[in-house]
Order: sequence, then structure tokens, then C-alpha cells
Amino acid sequence: MEAIIEDFAVVHPGHIEKRQKWIFNIAGGAVGMMTILHGSLSEYLILFGTAVGTEGFSGRYRIDIYDFMLAGEMWTYTEEDFRERTVSKPGDMTLLRRGQAKGLRLFEGTWMLEYGRGPVPTTLPFALGGAMTSMDATIIFQTLWLYGRLVVKELRQGKV
Repeated sequence: MEAIIEDFAVVHPGHIEKRQKWIFNIAGGAVGMMTILHGSLSEYLILFGTAVGTEGFSGRYRIDIYDFMLAGEMWTYTEEDFRERTVSKPGDMTLLRRGQAKGLRLFEGTWMLEYGRGPVPTTLPFALGGAMTSMDATIIFQTLWLYGRLVVKELRQGKV
């Protein structure tokens, strides 16, 4: 993880959070850990994964989300192709297009780099929904604090 963060920091100086703050993420029934590497109003970059495995619903967003598999295995299916599972392994890239949704299963030891592009604040209600229903104020606060701090940093640099 450290090597990935360092490489991004070299390629995008001043735009990558190098301090790892790992936060639980509970969304669509899936539980994992994430650290936010970049956050702006139009893009985000996170490392996300689980040591024990999880499954759930991807959510439906107004942004495109790209997942780059680093370790483990992810199975997905869509409304359009609900009889077929797509298996993603290390080195694969998946795309959740705007307006699309997927069912997903992450196996134990699955880790990915996730890049979202579009109006990122529109994702927050779903992204924080599980923490809200479980009434975990710590997850909500940590996520909003880190993302908000990164957005302000990017706005000061002239990036929306």
C-alpha cells in the first residue's frame, strides 16, 4: 500500500494524502476498510478492502467508479446480466458506470484501488448510509473530516 501511495504522490505532487487514516466503510451491506488518498468535488481516490470478506450492493451513483484489483477476488453481477457473474482478480479493472448498480462479493484478503469521477458529494448519502443506520458517529465524522479536509486543500489549489 505504501508503494502505491508513494508512486501516486510522485506523479501528482500536492494532491495525494500520504498519511494513511484507515476508516470502516459500511455501504450497501458491505463492510470494509478504506483510506482516502485524494478527495475533491470532482474526483476521489481510495484504497479499499477487507481482511475477512464481505458482500452487498454497490449503490447507484451519478459518477463513474473504476476499481483496480490489487489482491483477492471480487464477484459481481448487474441487473442487465443477473444470471452471469463477473470475476475480477489482481490486475483487472472494473467500471461501475453512472446509473448502473451491481451486487458484489469480496473474498477475504481483497484489496483494490478505487477511482471515482463526477459530482463526488452526491455519493455521500449512500457511502455513509450504513454508518447512519448503525448510528456510528465515529465513522461518519472520520469520513467527512478527512474528505472535507482534502476538498478544502484542493479548492485552495484551484481544483474543483
